[in-house]
Amino acid sequence: MLLVADVGNTQTHLGVYEGEELLESWRLSTRATDTADELLASLRALLAASPEPLAINHVAIASVVPSLSESWAQAAQQLSGSKPLLLSHETKAGFSYGYDNPEEIGADRIADAVAAVARYGAPVIVVDFGTATNIEIIDRNGAFVGGIIAPGLSTSADALFAAAARLPRIDIITPPEVIGRSTKTAVQSGLTYGEIDRIDGLVRRVFAELGYESPVVATGGLSRRVLSLSTVITQVNDTLTLEGLRLIFERQQLELQQ
Repeated sequence: MLLVADVGNTQTHLGVYEGEELLESWRLSTRATDTADELLASLRALLAASPEPLAINHVAIASVVPSLSESWAQAAQQLSGSKPLLLSHETKAGFSYGYDNPEEIGADRIADAVAAVARYGAPVIVVDFGTATNIEIIDRNGAFVGGIIAPGLSTSADALFAAAARLPRIDIITPPEVIGRSTKTAVQSGLTYGEIDRIDGLVRRVFAELGYESPVVATGGLSRRVLSLSTVITQVNDTLTLEGLRLIFERQQLELQQ
């Protein structure tokens, strides 16, 4: 079985695959100070709590937290008994880059792009809702031509509440009306409708630059909140990054067998 780990700044998304089937998945808070031993203990506890036995033979990791990457690699090797795949721009992912400095591309962005092309074809745009909101653009030739990075919804909210002393910290939910009738609903409107209108506007600008439109796939922890509000998002896939990690790992295994 294959364990895939999408290690983000705020959350870590884990999944266990047997072939193409996702057997289990978990979302955990990311702790930048975790050691390899702590990660290994957490992984073993999760796997032991599964209703079905999960014997991990391989691990594939996409980490955007440099301080955790080596710890994850060590924990993964101890868990599986084999060297893990630590995804980077140097990994053969199956597409070309139109990016000035490919080494700057986060591993999660690469995994998203691979899964999106495999599932929806090219061209395709991915909107990944996380600590940052990433918009990835794959053109009609299947090349990763670039993207957009903006503060994520929760990040924007945290910055607002920290800077504005009189604004109370509130739950981020979408109010029924754009016009807020209280400070609470006014803030909720600004955060949620503001986020989705920013995304829709940016994607339309991308369409204009490309000269054509494409499917737009949303992923990440907050993706389902915006589907009904967006005018450009056509699909939601909560496990897109995990799927990309699986596909890249399988491609690496095939190359080793040749």
